[in-house]
Amino acid sequence: MALTEERPLALEAGDTTPDYSPAGVFTRPTAATGWRSWITTVDHKKIGIMYGAAAIFFLAIGGVEALLIRAQLWAPRGSLLSASLYNQVYTMHGTTMVFLVVMPIGAAFANYLIPLQIGARDVAFPRINAFSFWCFLFGGVFLNSSWLLGGGADGGWFMYAPNSGVIFSPTHGIDFWNFGLIITGIASLTGAVNLIVTVLNMRAPGMTLMRMPIFTWMALVSMFLLLFAIPVLTSAQVLLMLDRLFDANFFNVAKGASPLLWEHLFWIFGHPEVYLMILPAFGLVSDILPVFSRKPIFGYPFIVFSGIAIGFMGWGVWAHHMFVSGIGPISVTAFSLATMFIAVPTGVKILNWLATMWGGKLRFTAPMLFSIGLITMFTIGGLSGVMHSVAPMDTQQTDTYFIVAHFHYVLFGGAFFGFVGAMYFYWPKAFGYMLNESLGKTNFWLMLLGFNLTFAPMHVLGLQGMSRRIYTYDAGYGFELWNKVATIGAFLLASSVVLFLFNIFYSRSKAKSLPPVGPDPWDARTIEWMVPSPTPAYNFDPIPTITRVDDFWYRKYGETADHKLVRIASDEEVCQPLTDGKGVHLPSPSYWPIVVAFGLPIVAYGMIFSLWLAMVGGIIVVGGIYGWAMEPPDDPDLAHDDHGPADHASDDGASALPAADESEAKEVETVG
Repeated sequence: MALTEERPLALEAGDTTPDYSPAGVFTRPTAATGWRSWITTVDHKKIGIMYGAAAIFFLAIGGVEALLIRAQLWAPRGSLLSASLYNQVYTMHGTTMVFLVVMPIGAAFANYLIPLQIGARDVAFPRINAFSFWCFLFGGVFLNSSWLLGGGADGGWFMYAPNSGVIFSPTHGIDFWNFGLIITGIASLTGAVNLIVTVLNMRAPGMTLMRMPIFTWMALVSMFLLLFAIPVLTSAQVLLMLDRLFDANFFNVAKGASPLLWEHLFWIFGHPEVYLMILPAFGLVSDILPVFSRKPIFGYPFIVFSGIAIGFMGWGVWAHHMFVSGIGPISVTAFSLATMFIAVPTGVKILNWLATMWGGKLRFTAPMLFSIGLITMFTIGGLSGVMHSVAPMDTQQTDTYFIVAHFHYVLFGGAFFGFVGAMYFYWPKAFGYMLNESLGKTNFWLMLLGFNLTFAPMHVLGLQGMSRRIYTYDAGYGFELWNKVATIGAFLLASSVVLFLFNIFYSRSKAKSLPPVGPDPWDARTIEWMVPSPTPAYNFDPIPTITRVDDFWYRKYGETADHKLVRIASDEEVCQPLTDGKGVHLPSPSYWPIVVAFGLPIVAYGMIFSLWLAMVGGIIVVGGIYGWAMEPPDDPDLAHDDHGPADHASDDGASALPAADESEAKEVETVG
């Protein structure tokens, strides 16, 4: 391909599409509609969207719980919530935000993007993918149904024994917590296996591991963390269930058991979980920053291997949550050192992000602002985390609001800022229209202000001695001012989330009067931007061959003899137009995944209230599995070799492509 005339290297302010995209070439495809198409879908893109929508729904619930907490602590001797109700609210808030918001948002992006970023048409096991989503949704609904059936769990999201036993918590709230998270754990485990197999076996020709986009790498590390961490939590929950429902003695101190068993099991899961929540956000930011810096990511191998190192080292730091539990000085020393060392690969990522932006032609779009917000807020949270690797400091601060500030700067300031930025970035790819940029920038600044007003004062409150998990406090300790500031900040933060939701509906209402955004509205680098927007059901037609990292970018741009960047191909030449998908074989829709998943909460209700009901749920599960197994691999009413981009059919794995053979991948000259 010969070099063409030089093109603009960046979008002008206010542009929504590159000026080299010819109008009318990329038309919005019409997607399958109707509620049945969503109930029965096994399309990874629809499942990703449903994960995101469900996470936003649970975000609203967790956000209301957070506002209740802050309203209760607005002034000394608050009376909005009783002590018992406050315990339930903060327990359910923490559980909801960790298990039903941050983790599933990461799953939403992983489900939607991984097949697109590796050049596949779907995941390895599409029906299992649908099953994992319905398990997550039903598990979350089951957990929150406890509010209507006697009250929420009240032992804290960490559920330390023996406080989680029937003596200290005789209601069924903790039983709902137990079974709800077991069900969502099934979702996480099946989803992790599915995506690991997808990445390892379904990459496009030439897509070696070291050519994958960084988000796919970080999601892969997160899936391995889930694969090994979820069984640890599930085993602890089974022991707790046996204690509560069948009078076992795994955590009964009176019978000689040790509550430290629960702490070890929970935090062996809990600390890798922190990284499996933050690593997908790291990957998304690592794919966003190069686009708006007009530079490749600095140190691609270092970014990848630092993520792998974080995942590996994350298994060796769990007991830094237990420095005040009496585990002994040798253990404290070992875990203090491990916690210090894990800051090194994290620091590598931060330096690489800064080096990517350094000297780049920066465009401060909404996705870019949120990405920079992640870097700054997470750095603050990371530094306070390193502080707590020093055991004497941790001993002083572990039960104070300083810790509350720390982990919110990590998980909200880190993961959530990255996820919101990625929503602005990938919204046109998923839905075919851009979110309003002005509202997006306002959204960022409002969220940044509200976040810091909420959680920065908690550092001061912690240093002043305000304890965590207290439902009220007395006047005269100096807590009044900063609690008021934090409460005001919480409501500002909530308003920023409302503004994001408003932006969705506002932009949707305007989208019909605007031209299609085209496949590549941001002038991006990775191959998911090759396909039409919104993405058709078949993803790629044909499957691309990959030659290097950021393959899509090098299909568009080359260098002259004097190393000047020039445009060498138009969107029409490098992006795939919408086709009828003739001959593409896609997995068939099915009702059985939702049937099997629906039976699980019925079993759980039965375990709590009546074993007869559990038998009914068991029959539904077994019958659903039988129907799933006996379902024909292909629907005879569908013409699989001649159809358009709709939800047409095959059994699990029918859409799989041969694994990319890294030994045979060849470098191909793309410029010349």
